[in-house]
Amino acid sequence: MPAPSLSLRIAPDLPSAVPGVWHADALGAGPQAAQPTGHALLDAQLPGGGWPVGALCEVLQPLAGLHEWQLVLPALAQATARRAGAVVAVAPPCEPFGPALKAQGLPSERLCVVRADSARAAFWAAEQALRCGDVLAVMAWLPQAPAAALRRLQLAAAQQQQLLWVFRPISAAPQASPALLRLQVQGRWLSADTSAPAAPGMQVQILKRRGPPLVQALDLPGCHPRLALALAAQAERRHAAQVVARAMVARYNAAAPGGQAAPMHPEPAMVALQGRGHALDRIAAAMAG
Repeated sequence: MPAPSLSLRIAPDLPSAVPGVWHADALGAGPQAAQPTGHALLDAQLPGGGWPVGALCEVLQPLAGLHEWQLVLPALAQATARRAGAVVAVAPPCEPFGPALKAQGLPSERLCVVRADSARAAFWAAEQALRCGDVLAVMAWLPQAPAAALRRLQLAAAQQQQLLWVFRPISAAPQASPALLRLQVQGRWLSADTSAPAAPGMQVQILKRRGPPLVQALDLPGCHPRLALALAAQAERRHAAQVVARAMVARYNAAAPGGQAAPMHPEPAMVALQGRGHALDRIAAAMAG
């Protein structure tokens, strides 16, 4: 008896949205919980509108210690305000400054810093923290991260439904990663108005997400709004002092007999500004150019 002939026909009346099926031309939507990032522009481009809970988020940047906290602090502040649990920072490149974190909503008593003397020890500490029920979120600085080790962290985060960020160098971008979300972050000076001083910002590029590729990078603030105001005020004062000093030099040169002016020393105010060693003054000097 001959085998029956089979034909494949695509039904023209299939619904555009099938429950449980993700269309690659749209942001993923499903049971995956998400924690808002605190950055509206970033939330609008992430599936679920925030950081995925119970999944690995990988952040790549040119130099460790620059943008991690400003990127994730708004989400940590919201999460710790709503739920109990500790935030574990594994092998951070710099010592977290408790008062600054507390001012932005992360109490220092909720933060646990773990030092590691090797990459293996850092992976072990991160995995053990993720398997602890009293841990709310894990931040791990893992420059050298094999894919197998990242998958173990991904599984541990999924089991306990915790927030997980792994920070790595930009050189890791060509490597395959099990991360559900992958971002590249670098610094950029931002200014909403060409006449206003620039403020430190972050340029965020989404390398991997459950959705269509995002060609254009996102510009996010790189410091707390109050710090941005302080930096802008410092830059304006420095710029005003420079304008006054240049005007006085020009008047002195114009009044010199025969057009031959002796060297003129800078104004004391300018010397004071240039001689300060405070971090805010150094940043303000860079902003003023």
